[in-house]
Amino acid sequence: MQLGMIGLGRMGGNIVRRLMKNGHTAVVYDKDAKAVAALAAEGATGANSLEDFVAKLEKPRTAWVMLPAGRITEATIEALAKLMQPGDVIIDGGNSLFEDTRRRVKLVEGRGLLYVGTGVSGGEEGARHGPSIMPGGSAAAWPHVKPIFQAIAAKVSDGSPCCDWVGEDG
Repeated sequence: MQLGMIGLGRMGGNIVRRLMKNGHTAVVYDKDAKAVAALAAEGATGANSLEDFVAKLEKPRTAWVMLPAGRITEATIEALAKLMQPGDVIIDGGNSLFEDTRRRVKLVEGRGLLYVGTGVSGGEEGARHGPSIMPGGSAAAWPHVKPIFQAIAAKVSDGSPCCDWVGEDG
């Protein structure tokens, strides 16, 4: 399965690495061209603009925004919602407030898209060994994104992933 990642800092970059290590592919974009080039050298497909990023994603597209909660995340999600098509999924991993998730679900579902807001926890250990992931949002998105989330999530002692669907409203 393919995932697009916007934001290649410590968590975003390592999520991409874990995903590729588990047999998935990735398209990556960041304002820092060096971060894009570094992940492209590791096997990801680099993009040089948001439009290029969306064009390189396989349909139905899944784009994960891993930016700090706030204005930059809001602007990126709004821009993605205009570029993506019905059936595509937008994931916000920036630990936004649940009220923002509820509002964004309505915004993107009104355009035929699906939205997942997810808490990502684990700090540096989570970045290296897999975070704990708590997704919620558009329930119809879960079957599509579940393989991605479970591939990158931390594992408990029995090997099961620290990831499950929280609920429709996050």
